[in-house]
Parts: sequence; C-alpha cells; structure tokens
Amino acid sequence: MNTFFTASRLGPPNVARTLRQHFSHSPRSPAAARNLSQTTARAQHATPWEAARAEAAKKNQTTLYYGLSAGILLLALSYASVPLYKMICQQTGWSGQPVKAHDGAGDPAVRLRPVEDHRRLRITFNGSVSDILPWKFTPQQREVRVLPGETALAFYTAKNKSDADIIGVATYSVTPAQVAPYFSKIQCFCFEEQRLNAGETVDMPVFFFIDPEFAKDPTMKGIDTITLSYTFFKARYDKNGVLTTVPMAMAAA
Repeated sequence: MNTFFTASRLGPPNVARTLRQHFSHSPRSPAAARNLSQTTARAQHATPWEAARAEAAKKNQTTLYYGLSAGILLLALSYASVPLYKMICQQTGWSGQPVKAHDGAGDPAVRLRPVEDHRRLRITFNGSVSDILPWKFTPQQREVRVLPGETALAFYTAKNKSDADIIGVATYSVTPAQVAPYFSKIQCFCFEEQRLNAGETVDMPVFFFIDPEFAKDPTMKGIDTITLSYTFFKARYDKNGVLTTVPMAMAAA
C-alpha cells in the first residue's frame, strides 16, 4: 500500500517530463516550417544587400576624401596665386609681363651696356585704376627714348581721393607682348601693397632697361615703340590677413 502510494505520487512529474521530451522532438507544423523557410531566405538575401550598402558607403567616403583634398588644394592656390603669378611672369615674360633684371642670371651690370649703333626706342606710359578704387594714377612723363642696354627712370603719381586710408596693388604689362622678355625692371612698385592715407599723394619710380639682346633679335626689327602700362586695384584680405585680390586682368592672362 505504501509502495503504491509512493509510485502514484511520483507518477505525474515523470509523465510531465516525458511529455515535454516528446513535444520537444516532435516535427513542426507546416505553417511553422513555412515561416522558418521564409526567415532563412530573408537572412540569405540580407547578406548581398548589406555588402552593397557597405560598398556604397566606402565609395562615398572615398569621394568625400577627394573632395576635401581638392578644397584644401584650391585654398592653398588662392593664397599663393599672386606670388605665383608674379614669379612666373617675371621669369618668362608671359602675357606681356617684364622680366626682372636681377633674376639670378648673372651680374645685371654686364647687360647694362648701351648698343650705340642701334636706333633709340620710344617708351610710352599708361596708368589706370579699377572702378572701385578712388585713386588718381597717372604717369609723370608721356614717353622716354632709350637705347637697348641703357637704363631709364620714370615716375608715376598716385593720389588717394577718398577720406579713408586705402591699400592698393598694381599689375603691369608691356606691349607689344613679344617685347616683354627684353623689358627688364630693376626697381618698380608693382605687385607690392601700396598704402595711401586719406588725401595723400605719392610718387612711384620705375627703373628699367631694354635688354641688349633686343637688338640681335630679327623679329624686333620693326618695333620702335614700347608701352608700359600699370593698373591699380584695391587690395582685399581674408580673415587671416592674407592678400586675396586677384585682379581680373591677371586672371584672364
């Protein structure tokens, strides 16, 4: 009797355990199997999509890096544009820009020997200012006559007609343009910041010569008149105090 009572009391837990084991290993219903197949299919198709999205993100990141690099390069070029333009034009005579006499190609004094048997050249002068610069800028002489290899000194006068201090920057050119490599400046005010106080008037010198090699160039035989032109622009600066003005005349050269 006691044994039967004990077995009866222990029976239900064993039955429950058996039922749990049975149902845990029983096959799933068709609906459950179908849901499982759909979930597995989605998991399989998610991998290529995620790979494509990762590849697109990588390409976008690469494009961003290139864009930032290009922006930094353009910013650096904008800071260096005026000095670079000045250096290139002075070394090559490009776009009618005179060549500096003291460019490291030997002692300038060797080249300062007038070609006595050559005709004198007529050098004329022009001066102008941009529309937004309230200055008056004119040459003090209309022309000078020099021999190749002979130095000449000319002056311009600049006057600030406004009631405020203003800084200007001048560019220059030589015509005919093919003469530019022979037009050598010893001293001038171009590409330098010129500050004029309100109402101030200043004289600005230009010391130059025509290279004696001009006389040996057969393409120069028909040239008797050379014009030196200066244009003043109002200087502008960025937030770091760097000169940013690039006159349109320079940009178009």
